Amino acid sequence: MYTMKQVCDELDLSYETLRYYCNEGLVPNVRRDTNDHRVFDERNLQWLRSLQCLRRCGLSIKEVKVYLQHCLDGPATIPARQQILTAKKTALLQQIAAIQESVAFIDDKQAFYDGVLAGRVKYRSNLIDVE
Repeated sequence: MYTMKQVCDELDLSYETLRYYCNEGLVPNVRRDTNDHRVFDERNLQWLRSLQCLRRCGLSIKEVKVYLQHCLDGPATIPARQQILTAKKTALLQQIAAIQESVAFIDDKQAFYDGVLAGRVKYRSNLIDVE
């Protein structure tokens, strides 16, 4: 069993975030010790790791609640869970493509600037007239 602090240390999670997740019902089946403090087991930790990943993927708290409810409803909801994950994956792949395009733009600009500074390329601008 793990305390809140141990879970926070293990998952690199702030205490406030973990408390928020618990208060929002995002960590089901958390038990309490004799002092009424939350205690977590391995299953809770595994779910919290999944929850962190879902959040990094861009799921809102509302979307995580829907996904969690599907998980709690059992195997019959696997298609619905797949649909949520597929939609999020598609959005992430689009973000990756946009980031790659931005990196390529920066690479091209840096190469142009390097060429100008080295005297290999004539400076040109889309914003000002250059002689």
